[in-house]
Amino acid sequence: MTKKSFNASVLPRMRAFASRLVGRGDCVLVGLSGGADSVCLLHFLRYLAAEKHFSLAAAHINHGLRGKAATADQRFCRQLCKDLDIEFLTLKTNAKATAAQFDLSPEHGARKARYEAYIKLARKWGANKVALGHQLDDQAETVLLNLLRGTKAKGLAGIPVRRPLAAGVEIVRPLLCVTRAETEAYLQNNGLPHVTDQTNFDDAFTRNWVRGKLLPLLATKQPQIKQHLALIAADMANLLAAQKPAKTK
Repeated sequence: MTKKSFNASVLPRMRAFASRLVGRGDCVLVGLSGGADSVCLLHFLRYLAAEKHFSLAAAHINHGLRGKAATADQRFCRQLCKDLDIEFLTLKTNAKATAAQFDLSPEHGARKARYEAYIKLARKWGANKVALGHQLDDQAETVLLNLLRGTKAKGLAGIPVRRPLAAGVEIVRPLLCVTRAETEAYLQNNGLPHVTDQTNFDDAFTRNWVRGKLLPLLATKQPQIKQHLALIAADMANLLAAQKPAKTK
């Protein structure tokens, strides 16, 4: 996709979707891992912040799991924020200790530690929103994972577009309207670097197997499988929201 066609077709979709989630007066903290999606999100929200008049900073979480590679990722994120003139916040966690304390898998331990760190940094900086870089492919993978594990209706809703994180702090996901290929095209069009976490290719993790093996196999029969799964998630989320009882004053 050329830069011209991307700006004409994808960028307006990104802008319209994100404008529902962030706006004037918000203080938005972007979760920045250094991967393609998070770099895309940070750069895009930097552009949108100037138009919508909201504050922006980046938060990088070092899980203490990958040694020198994690240190290199942190250094990359710090330099990127310096280049983009964006305030950079970072926090190191102990994902292994969190997993052991709460009897969680390493993956879920890292997730819990990461979200606790986001709360701390949001409080420190005064953010009312934490923006994360999940995109449409992540949504499709999550719906399939939930189906494989066995799920109720809530699991079919996949990753929420927005949800409370803590009192006064909300998680938002402005990239759920675009695919992984489109975030990568955004980086290419804007000459942006990113880092790659090699653990993303380890099929020992079920999500990586779904991403690298199952979804491509399904796509041979239905090229729009990711979009279809994302639509199911959106429809289910809307149905579940409609069933919630109205709050009484």
